[in-house]
Amino acid sequence: MQKKSLAIFVALALSASLGAQAAGVTNAMLESTGKDNASVLNWGISQDGQRFSPLTQVNTKNVSKLVPAWSFSFGGEKQRGQESQPLIYNGKMFVTASYSRIFALDAKTGNKLWKYEHRLPDGIMPCCDVVNRGAALYDNLVIFSTLDAQLIALNQDTGEVVWKEKVDDYAAGYSNTAAPLIAKGLLLTGVSGGEFGVVGRVEARDPKTGQMVWSRPMVEGHMGYKYDADGKAIENGISGTTNKTWPGDLWKTGGAATWLGGTYDPKTGLAYFGTGNPSPWNSYLRPGDNLYSSSTVAIDVTTGQIKWHYQTTPHDGWDFDGVNEFVTFDQGGKRLGGKADRNGFFYVVDANNGKLENAFPFVKKITWATGIDLKTGRPNYTPDGRPGDPTKGADGKKGQSVFAAPSFLGGKNQMPMAYSPKTNMFYVPANEWGMEIWNEPITYKKGAAFLGAGFTIKPLNDDYIGALRAIDPKSGKIAWEVKNNAPLWGGVLATAGDLVFYGTPEGYLKALDAKSGKEMWKFQTGSGVVAPPITWQEGNTQYVAVVSGWGGAVPLWGGEVAKKVNFLEQGGSVWVFKLSSL
Repeated sequence: MQKKSLAIFVALALSASLGAQAAGVTNAMLESTGKDNASVLNWGISQDGQRFSPLTQVNTKNVSKLVPAWSFSFGGEKQRGQESQPLIYNGKMFVTASYSRIFALDAKTGNKLWKYEHRLPDGIMPCCDVVNRGAALYDNLVIFSTLDAQLIALNQDTGEVVWKEKVDDYAAGYSNTAAPLIAKGLLLTGVSGGEFGVVGRVEARDPKTGQMVWSRPMVEGHMGYKYDADGKAIENGISGTTNKTWPGDLWKTGGAATWLGGTYDPKTGLAYFGTGNPSPWNSYLRPGDNLYSSSTVAIDVTTGQIKWHYQTTPHDGWDFDGVNEFVTFDQGGKRLGGKADRNGFFYVVDANNGKLENAFPFVKKITWATGIDLKTGRPNYTPDGRPGDPTKGADGKKGQSVFAAPSFLGGKNQMPMAYSPKTNMFYVPANEWGMEIWNEPITYKKGAAFLGAGFTIKPLNDDYIGALRAIDPKSGKIAWEVKNNAPLWGGVLATAGDLVFYGTPEGYLKALDAKSGKEMWKFQTGSGVVAPPITWQEGNTQYVAVVSGWGGAVPLWGGEVAKKVNFLEQGGSVWVFKLSSL
């Protein structure tokens, strides 16, 4: 009798265990990141993108003892442009790589469990290298996007394809590079391709099936849609008012790509997506503010409606975009959002309603505007700071050239910053550079570059381009900075151990004291680091990981800067560290 009861008990316990495993990653787990230190479930560590870990085993007193635990090479000839942030769940690491690849690895040993390599067609048109920034986890699926504008969901255990959906036509310039976002049980994704006259948008899908739930265009004048159970599109209202801020027809190919993906705040119930440049770059062809380009757009996740927007660069004429991540945090009894924009200004915005609270420079030289009017939220443009109208040039083929700072690669670009609720500081990877820029005539052609501008990027200083800066969002003061010879292009991780981790193109992963900026540790990974670090704890051991592999936009678009750093070597690997037991 006792044996029978024991057998039933074991069977029930095993069933419960299997059931818990089958449930996989839930929405509640995604929203409570930081409580389960054994997992990293979101791009951004938490859904709000703070990139802060409460772990303290590795701290300022012992970080000097950090040593490699294992390293894994992505292999093949595709060793470039590794911008991925790994995810950790159930003892596995899920990490994407260039050319639309994804690996599942044993998080403790680095052993490869499986690999999926998407077959890319000829003719893909990624503007800024063959990168992929990471995946999303939901239920028993790992989901990532591809350079030919598809979404693919794989079984976490086997790597088998569960569903695959086309986002748009890669031949028209669409691509996908961002990590998807899970919010309120929906899979939220954007699109890349602003240099090809695509129309930016945010889409919501059922993460278990890939079926569309709603889509919201980011260019004023385009219709949003909801989708019924049969996939039929139902009109859900136009974004903005047709021709209000986009006179003429160029809104039809208006850009505003949502290429970096978004963040979500469970406290506000809103998803925040940054939008890219309006198309074309030649701003004289598209008078007006050109909503919702170069903005932060807050979207009601349930309805797909725009709740509010804040445009950082109205009528963008410099390709400053507004795509940088919007990171929510608490200050003064308010839920706020911080954004280090490519245009060189740091913005603090009420996360509930979009009201500007503060704005200040986070780079040393800005030429296109003298500041941000805190009452209107609009920039105070510098007279003659905009590149000239080509139709008024001597030959009608080139407008007046201007020198602008920052360059279009931005005071900050794709590399995500971190926020520490312990220090109340943002840690921002900034760059100091400028550009000669001029406008040219252009007409839209499907699948062709749609710029209408020329440029050359130049360094501003002899001794450095990049600088990691600790910024107080309340005062706007830079508490400390650490300069770097090459541009910074990777992300940042802050921890409760009073550490800030970040990588450099020269190949180093570094740890700084979060309070002082003092360098505490560094390790040479063998190639440039252009990806954000993560940390997690398995058992009694805290691990730190980063992907290494030089590439991205700088060597492709960087002009004189690209020549300055052309000695940097490409690569493709992930490195994992732990404290030495010696």
